[in-house]
Amino acid sequence: MAHPDPAAPRLAALAALLADETRAAFCLALLDGRAWTAGELARYASVAPSTASEHLGKLVAGGLLAEERQGRHRYLRLADERTAHLVEDLAARVLDGSAPERPHTLGAASAGSALRRGRTCYDHLAGRIGIAIADAMTVRGLLSQDTGFALTDDGLGWFDGLGIGLESRSRRPLVRSCLDWTERRPHLAGAAGAALCRHALDAGWCVRIGSGRAVKATPEGERALHEHLGIEPSVLR
Repeated sequence: MAHPDPAAPRLAALAALLADETRAAFCLALLDGRAWTAGELARYASVAPSTASEHLGKLVAGGLLAEERQGRHRYLRLADERTAHLVEDLAARVLDGSAPERPHTLGAASAGSALRRGRTCYDHLAGRIGIAIADAMTVRGLLSQDTGFALTDDGLGWFDGLGIGLESRSRRPLVRSCLDWTERRPHLAGAAGAALCRHALDAGWCVRIGSGRAVKATPEGERALHEHLGIEPSVLR
């Protein structure tokens, strides 16, 4: 069958890749920006290793995941930042305007609360922590949201003052907005968002919770974010 738009079959093929719950779960898990083994993803999605391998093969062949082998281990990660934003944007789309599903266990409720408080969205900070940072940067004139996200001269100086290097030769945008699917507002992404996230984790401002995407601000991080951005600690908890 001939299509008037040559992109139509490719779009349909891409949609088919995410039309399976197991493959969708894999992509959502990999939004933490780290590489997972096939076994870890199988356990996360509660499927047999053979089933996981079949699904992962399709995601790699379709260009959504990239794989790397080290010895006996096969590591998977999202192919690139554009893929991460696609998955996050789709998650925001399907949850937009709908009531969140009531968690069935205390563990699920705690996990959901932790993700809303703070998490990594591929390689930048999201949740209330991410929104608080974007808002504070805007109030202080470091970030402009007039026509999309843009760092001001003061914003560039702020990063430099903290010793956070920005990728000057990267093809990715310096900053971009990313719709937060729990807060329904944009947080800071792009090279600057990634650099700030790395700094927050390396400096101990934030720590990961468990093996998933959730992060929380440490007491040191609360003090630093209050000092550098005026964010009240209560907003981060």
